[in-house]
Amino acid sequence: MKFPTHRGAALITVLLIVAIATTLAAYIVQQQGHWQRQTENLFAYAQARSIGVAGIDWARAVLADDAVTSTTDHKGEIWTTRLPAVQVDDFEVSGFIEDSQGLFNLNNLVRNGTASARDVAQFRRLLALLGLPEELADSLCDWMDADSTPQQTGGAEDNTYLALASPYRAANQPLAELAELAYVQGYDQMTIARLQPYVSVLPQPARINVNFAPPEVLAAMTGMALTDARSLAHQRDLNPFSDIADFRQRLPRGGTQTVDTDFSVSSQYFRVTGHASNGTAQITTRALLRRDASAHWPTVIWQNLQ
Repeated sequence: MKFPTHRGAALITVLLIVAIATTLAAYIVQQQGHWQRQTENLFAYAQARSIGVAGIDWARAVLADDAVTSTTDHKGEIWTTRLPAVQVDDFEVSGFIEDSQGLFNLNNLVRNGTASARDVAQFRRLLALLGLPEELADSLCDWMDADSTPQQTGGAEDNTYLALASPYRAANQPLAELAELAYVQGYDQMTIARLQPYVSVLPQPARINVNFAPPEVLAAMTGMALTDARSLAHQRDLNPFSDIADFRQRLPRGGTQTVDTDFSVSSQYFRVTGHASNGTAQITTRALLRRDASAHWPTVIWQNLQ
């Protein structure tokens, strides 16, 4: 038996409407689920950021307390202990504080707009100890100093950089971060990676904390042999230097070049690294803190939450 044509068309129309409605409903449910997951992820990320900021404040509190109880900074202090992974609400949180003054501060190379001969000589020794060209000291000085005259060996001022395929000028100011070295003549990624464990970028010239300095930095700063520096560093890790007089007394006899104002047994600058994760959201926190005797809590120089 045949249905009238108009009844068949109506049935097809109804089926199409049902199919469209079903598809639309499924799409709405899918989008709602997607929106809900997105909202949950955003909320979790916001929580992670809050934990990251709280971690920086925790580090500030720890360092402020340390300043009250100790006049020296060394590897045996409580603040150097890495915080193991712990549960905070739904997040797994870990972190640590590191000294930043045991490393060679690259911004020591140029003081008041002019290359510092003593600091340059120390950096040259560090480069040689690391198997890197000593001329890298000159191109970095030119990058930061206030004039436009290249250093005699390995120098590079505006003319060098303006001749590149993508030209730019020398910064003529202190480094802002270690990654900036990639713009300086002679500093490729391998060179920067080789330097990274031994150098820092602090916002102003700073003394080297001899209680944290790697043997290579100790050797570069004093002129002692690397073998002697390694022996001294091993002794120091067991028995930290109490003051600069103690440091000078324990230096190997002869062959050392030291100026007391280059060294310290305490630190003002510290790096903080933290990590928070709950499976759906994770964040890594990094910050540079400056602890000043005039302020109760360390100041945040910069912070990065990713």
